[in-house]
Amino acid sequence: MDLKQVKELRDLTGASVMDCRNALEEAKGNFEKAQEILKKKGLAIADKKGARETKAGLIEAYIHANGKMGVLVDLRCETDFVAQNPLFKELAHDIALQIAAMAPLYVSPEEIPEDVVKKEKEAYLAELKDSNKPEKIINQIVEGKLQKWYEEVCLLKQPFIKDQDEIVENVVKSYIAKIGENIKVYRFVRFEI
Repeated sequence: MDLKQVKELRDLTGASVMDCRNALEEAKGNFEKAQEILKKKGLAIADKKGARETKAGLIEAYIHANGKMGVLVDLRCETDFVAQNPLFKELAHDIALQIAAMAPLYVSPEEIPEDVVKKEKEAYLAELKDSNKPEKIINQIVEGKLQKWYEEVCLLKQPFIKDQDEIVENVVKSYIAKIGENIKVYRFVRFEI
């Protein structure tokens, strides 16, 4: 086992030395495969912590250089100790940049009012009304269009601006795994002139 690889994997993922070593052993020395193993383990840990209450956190502010756009984001965690952690602050800043760049309207699909979702569905159904497709196919198309719409309007479903292969929700989960506490984007507001 190459200790240099273990250190590099730890620096990259934030996982413990033992977890990095075990992942490299499981991957038979394949660095990329070890990263995937740690990522899956981290997402599983994040899912377990998802039910924990988030009473602490911080408000991150971002004002764009031209002064015509700004963001406030309320990012929550379990303890004040974690709220002061540089990793937590880094995540808060990245989320503020994401909101500034991508202008989401909601944190997650669950936040969207039912009447708004219903209107979207009705619009998609109206588009497909004269398509002569079976109802089952139409419903699948509408569901696909809704998922695509969620990616546009919901922060957690958007591709992450710093890594388009990841969605914001998975980035937050990776920080939960690194930090060891539940983290939630509680709310945000974006101003633009």
